[in-house]
Amino acid sequence: MNPSQVLNILPQRLVVCRLEAGEPIPDWAQNGSFFSITRTAEELSIVCEEGLNPPGILCESSWRALMLEGPFDFDQIGILKSMLDALAEARISIFAISTFDTDYILVRAADLEKAVSALRLAGHRVC
Repeated sequence: MNPSQVLNILPQRLVVCRLEAGEPIPDWAQNGSFFSITRTAEELSIVCEEGLNPPGILCESSWRALMLEGPFDFDQIGILKSMLDALAEARISIFAISTFDTDYILVRAADLEKAVSALRLAGHRVC
């Protein structure tokens, strides 16, 4: 089992958008202090600050991000497990993003307080 982790709540609300796989990466997706862009054969997925996305794009809004304090070695196993287990037990849906140094757990803004409580109950520190 991994020791307790420290998570920081990012201040901005985020939106998760889906575009067709072949579409170019739009300029609006690369604005703001936080964005993540993933292209697969099936889709172009964009996470960015809420309000930067134009109307008419398929999006899920009102997400908040919890950033794990990293960096973590790639050899470490199960970094997210105890956090995701606690959130699943509390019946909180997540959207995860991993970067080279750390991981982000996105939860719906309406579930943020409940998520923080569940994570603290599991022994994690949320700031």
